[in-house]
Amino acid sequence: MSGTKKQIHLAAHFPGVNNATVWNDPASGSQIDIASFRHFAQNAERGLFDFLFLAEGLRLREHRGHIHDLDVVGRPNTLSILATLAGITSHLGLVGTLSATFNEPYELARQLQTLDWLSGGRAGWNVVTTSDAFTGENFRRGGYLDREDRYHRAAEFIEVSRRLWDSWDPGAVTADTEHGRFLADGAVHPVDHHGPQFDVSGYGTLPRSPQRHPVIVQAGDSGDGREFAAANAEVIFSRHSGLADAQAFYADVKGRLPGYGRSHDSLKIMPAVTCVIGDTPAEAEERARHIRRQQVSPQTAIALLEQVWGRDLSAYDPDGPLPDVDPDPGGSIVQGRVRQHQDALATANRWREQAEVEHLSIRELMIRVSGSYSFVGTPAQVAAEMDEYVQEDATDGFVMIGHLTPGGLDDVTDRVIPELQERGSFRTAYPEGATLRELLDLPPLEADDGVLAARGAGAGTPAAR
Repeated sequence: MSGTKKQIHLAAHFPGVNNATVWNDPASGSQIDIASFRHFAQNAERGLFDFLFLAEGLRLREHRGHIHDLDVVGRPNTLSILATLAGITSHLGLVGTLSATFNEPYELARQLQTLDWLSGGRAGWNVVTTSDAFTGENFRRGGYLDREDRYHRAAEFIEVSRRLWDSWDPGAVTADTEHGRFLADGAVHPVDHHGPQFDVSGYGTLPRSPQRHPVIVQAGDSGDGREFAAANAEVIFSRHSGLADAQAFYADVKGRLPGYGRSHDSLKIMPAVTCVIGDTPAEAEERARHIRRQQVSPQTAIALLEQVWGRDLSAYDPDGPLPDVDPDPGGSIVQGRVRQHQDALATANRWREQAEVEHLSIRELMIRVSGSYSFVGTPAQVAAEMDEYVQEDATDGFVMIGHLTPGGLDDVTDRVIPELQERGSFRTAYPEGATLRELLDLPPLEADDGVLAARGAGAGTPAAR
């Protein structure tokens, strides 16, 4: 049976800086203590996940002009964490979110290639652009690039990085095991790139790593984002959670691959999902309701409302009705968070109608509209639903997000993974010595076959994050 079923790919997302992570639960741990990262990574590896995924933030969020105290205060450097985890894991892929707007190709390509060598070919890069001047204030050039320029910069960034990763010919190095060093005995080609965003002249400092290039990951749902994924990405995070919706997205993106000389299996689609598990369906539903109330505290409910209203609403009762005053479209109560609702007045009117019909307070409404769990049920129910999505071509796998640091996915490893294995949809052991590219069942990068050059030409654009 296992030989005929599609295999599910899983990633473990370390809880991020947002209201979805419950910080006041007694089981909640530190966001910066290495013990948290160790527990999370080793639990994911015990569950045979493909990779661990870290989000990134280049500036602490602010709310009403102050550091947002409902978010954890602390955002450690992604590459430092992943390098540490490379030494305490053996099989798990290590993927970090890194901005193409506020980094430089030579430096970041070198850092990622170093991580790929340190981990034995387990590195991945979630390529994002950065969308706001608030973050840009931390950087020398200040401000931020226009939307179109950010996208062109990201495409050119990847092109230059790939050329640096490939600047050493295959077989251009041999290992001197007696003295623990590499010996260059073949061609090393200079990169001489002059484009709208970058001028780079030099060599990569390392030979080609075990999987040649770190795996390229991308998130985005716009037409440009889908085209960029078809041209460049090897994993794409989808936001489509309904089965029919997910199937449509899957067919659309996969259908773009032949235009870039790529096969159906060269891009994995993995939506971010959450799950709550119980011994019975009723217990799981009750637990989900409890967690949602933890995630949307009275203070968080007001903060979420202020993101749409653009006004200080601290005087309003979270257990009372929505404000009569309309949103301020130019309000800047929140800094450093992507705006989720572009038309604030239309959103406010829609919420008012829903609150009136369903007799909802501010907090009750925010619980309804700010998110819900993807899978809720017994381990067998959750596994069956996950399996259906993969077998019915709605997705290739999932990026699992827990609500607690660091044990939010322990139940998935302990209770859901065995059910998936019983169904023949998930591995029972890691392949020995597999790179991340191999764990994801991605086709190998063919040596200098021209496909990479075509894919690196900048077609499509990544969605802003």
